[in-house]
Amino acid sequence: DLAIDATTTVGVDLGQGLREVDIKKYIKVEKVPGGQLEDSRVLKGVMFNKDVVAPGKMRRKIVNPRIILLDSPLEYKKGENQTNAELVKEEDWEVLLKMEEEYIENLCMQILKFKPDLVITEKGLSDLACHYLSKAGVSAIRRLRKTDNNRIAKACGAVIVNRPDELQESDVGTGAGLFEVKKIGDEFFAFIVDCKDPKACTVLLRGASKDLLNEVERNLQDAMSVARNIIKNPKLVPGGGATELTVSATLKQKSSSIEGIEKWPYEAAAIAFEAIPRTLAQNCGINVIRTMTALQGKV
Repeated sequence: DLAIDATTTVGVDLGQGLREVDIKKYIKVEKVPGGQLEDSRVLKGVMFNKDVVAPGKMRRKIVNPRIILLDSPLEYKKGENQTNAELVKEEDWEVLLKMEEEYIENLCMQILKFKPDLVITEKGLSDLACHYLSKAGVSAIRRLRKTDNNRIAKACGAVIVNRPDELQESDVGTGAGLFEVKKIGDEFFAFIVDCKDPKACTVLLRGASKDLLNEVERNLQDAMSVARNIIKNPKLVPGGGATELTVSATLKQKSSSIEGIEKWPYEAAAIAFEAIPRTLAQNCGINVIRTMTALQGKV
């Protein structure tokens, strides 16, 4: 159920009956030791191991948040190489600090005019920027992975912006139903869930130990690959040697209509295909000859 739920969530219609399902990019498996295996679930959104920058001043729970995603730092630009500043008077130091303050204030004002509830950046966020954002009642998360940022963009409909002055109203993500930070075990996790039309999701796995979770994750990856293949090309063949036995019977039927030595390859291939159901019967410990005869009679 987890695999089917996750793969159907991230499926995208390409038209003409085709569907694209990228389980590597847009499905993240988050393993959290503790709890029962039955507590595992698929989140209609994204979960990542981060807390807000200033926990005491910023909200940890926001309903229907307006989300802005950035790929730029909210701090004063550092020199690319060694930078020297010559200060002659005491006032020069104040001028430098004032320039830094004005630069960061300008960045924050460009963001705040879109009235966001949550700002997430992949880069750094200075204490001064944190002050301006928290004063406006905006929560912020910094140094998020690029892959997680892409998933959030897919889940809530936001667009990742490289510079705050390029922000537009259409870049703000409004598709999320809830932003919440929870403590699970010793760590804080941020949840952006209850999204309207998420094209990315997180599978939260719970279990007694890391070894158990690793085993469950391996099985889940296999199941998701199968579910993806069925969604992309909804055709199935029966297992248990049924397909091989049917092919074998068809080849035998074909060989009976051919005369001479040309029919021998058909018969040889038919016998080779019977090896699969015969081996399965041996592994089960049942009478191989009777079982094979009965199956060939049904075909």
